[in-house]
Amino acid sequence: MIDVRLEAYKIIHKVLAKNVFSDKLRLYQLKYCDNIPDHAAINETVALAKKMFGNNIANFINATLRSYQRNPEITYPEDMGENLACRYSFDNHIITDWLDYWGEENTEKLCEYYNKVPRLNVRVNTLATDRKRLIDYFERRGILVEESTVSENMLVTDMVQEVLNDVAFQEGYFSIQDASAALVVELMQPKMNESILDLFAAPGGKATYISELMCNSGELIAVDKFPNKVKKIKQSMERLKINNSNLHSSDAFTYGPVAPAFDRVLLDVPCSGWGVFQKKAELRWQLNQDVPKLIKLQENALKLGASFTKPGGFLIYSTCTLNKKENETQIEKFLARNKSFKLIPASKYIDKDFTENGYLKTLPFVHNMDGAFAAKMQKAE
Repeated sequence: MIDVRLEAYKIIHKVLAKNVFSDKLRLYQLKYCDNIPDHAAINETVALAKKMFGNNIANFINATLRSYQRNPEITYPEDMGENLACRYSFDNHIITDWLDYWGEENTEKLCEYYNKVPRLNVRVNTLATDRKRLIDYFERRGILVEESTVSENMLVTDMVQEVLNDVAFQEGYFSIQDASAALVVELMQPKMNESILDLFAAPGGKATYISELMCNSGELIAVDKFPNKVKKIKQSMERLKINNSNLHSSDAFTYGPVAPAFDRVLLDVPCSGWGVFQKKAELRWQLNQDVPKLIKLQENALKLGASFTKPGGFLIYSTCTLNKKENETQIEKFLARNKSFKLIPASKYIDKDFTENGYLKTLPFVHNMDGAFAAKMQKAE
C-alpha cells in the first residue's frame, strides 16, 4: 500500500512539473475570470493538454479542474506561516523570517500591501522644470496627479499609462522612481561641484537624481558591471539632458582609482530585494538566492567604498531589502571595524517618520512605498 502511494506521488509530481503553469492558469480563470464560463476554461485546457501531452496527462488535468469546479472552497493550512504563504502567494521561508521580525499582524499587513496594484511615483527633473509647472502641464493634458507628501520633487498618480506615454517623458521633464529611492539620494545630500561615485549604479534612477541635485555641476562617476545596464543609464542621462556624469562598465571591485578621491560615495548594493516584492513579484520565489553570499559581497562593498571616500567625505550604504542581516547588522559591524567612520543621523536630512535608530528605513505597509534602508556615514578629517 505504501509503495502504491509513493508511486502515485511520483506520477503526480511528474505531471505537475510539466503542467503547473497550465493548471494554475485555468484555476485562475475558474476562480477570478467571471467572463469565461467554467466549461469553456476546462474544455479548452483539456483539449490543449491532449494535443501537447497525450490522454493520460489530459485526464489528470481534467480531474483536477472538475474537482475544483465541484468544490471551489480552499482549506488553508492551520500553521500561520503556511497559511499566509498560501493565501498571499509567498515562499514559506520568507514568511517565517517575517513572522520572527514583525509578528503575525504586521506580516499579514505586509503581504496584503505587496498584493495591491502600486501607484506611480513621478520625479520632477529640476534641471528642466519644477513641480508646479509639471502639475499644470498634466492638468492641461487631463492627467490627474498629486503632490507627494514624501519629497518636494515627487508626484503620485494612478494614471500610469497616460503618464508613461506622454511626450514630456521622452523630452526629459520627469522620471519614474519610487519615493523610497528618492529618499536615499536626499539623505545623501549631493552638493554642487562635488566629486561623487555611484557604485552598483543600475538601473540609474539614483544616479540621475544625484546629477539633478548637483545642478549638472561637478562630476558624477557611475559604475555598473553590466554593459547593457550602463547603456540604459546613458540613455536616461541623455533624455534628462544630464552632462556631468561619466559612466563605466566595470566590476566595482576592479574599478580604479584607488585613492580616496570622492566627496560622497553611494553603495546601492545587491540585496535580497524583500522591499520591492510589490513591483518584482518574481523575487518571492527565487529560492536560489544565496543570502550569506550577498552579505559577504555587501561587506566587501563597504570596505571598498570606504577606501574611495576622502577624509571628511560621506559614505552612503543602501538596500531595497527589509532583512536586518543585510541592513543594520552590516552597518554595526562596519562601524565596529572602522573607527574613522561615524553614523550621521538620517533625521538631520529627511523627515523623522522615515527614520529609525539613525537610519533611513521605510516599511511598505506603514509608509506606502517600497521597503528601503540607508545609512549615512562620515569619514574623519
